[in-house]
Amino acid sequence: MQPGRYDEAADAAELRARLRHVYWIGGGSGAGKSTIARRLADRYGWRLYATDDVMQDHAGRTTPEEAPFLHEFIAMDMDERWVDRSPGIMLETFHWFRGEGFGLIIEDLLRLPQEPCVIVEGFRLLPRLVKPLLTAPEHAVWLLPTPDFRQSAIQTRSIPGEGFVWKTSDPAKAGRNVAERDRMFTRRLQGEAERLRLRTIQVDTTMTEDDLGEQVTTAFGL
Repeated sequence: MQPGRYDEAADAAELRARLRHVYWIGGGSGAGKSTIARRLADRYGWRLYATDDVMQDHAGRTTPEEAPFLHEFIAMDMDERWVDRSPGIMLETFHWFRGEGFGLIIEDLLRLPQEPCVIVEGFRLLPRLVKPLLTAPEHAVWLLPTPDFRQSAIQTRSIPGEGFVWKTSDPAKAGRNVAERDRMFTRRLQGEAERLRLRTIQVDTTMTEDDLGEQVTTAFGL
């Protein structure tokens, strides 16, 4: 395999060896992934790779043949994306939930030096895609927010009039659709992680940021 390139047909053992310094935090939207990853990166002097930050770059690096759902989404207007479709259809057709562009995450990671360790976070880290890359199962954890926790997190961070739902003709309906889609996505993540015997942490409103940080630290065996 060439340096910096991700080949799905490449030797799995070689790929795992080249990514043995990587720790993964996946999970549902609003679960605290970014906060906890940043805390761990600061504590241990690790490099932080946030998958949300590279979504626009990755979208520009794909073709319609490589990522058909992504390019279909790009062609939609805001109502078509968030108002006119049911949450179930939104879930099944959302490109990042289908793993489109995941190979670009791996290509980015392969270009980084192996020291210091890298902590990767984001909802794009699907259990079925991450597991083949793990040298040890404790290098990955998925944070699963309860609906109440996610709603609380959204209310804390949101500013009325700002955000993509306010660019639709019906922000209230768009918000409900996204919330239901994300609830279903979190449930799917939980089932997939459990089937693959990967670690999950339930995040609810009784859990403090310190509590969650310590649980993730323990899950990683640090």
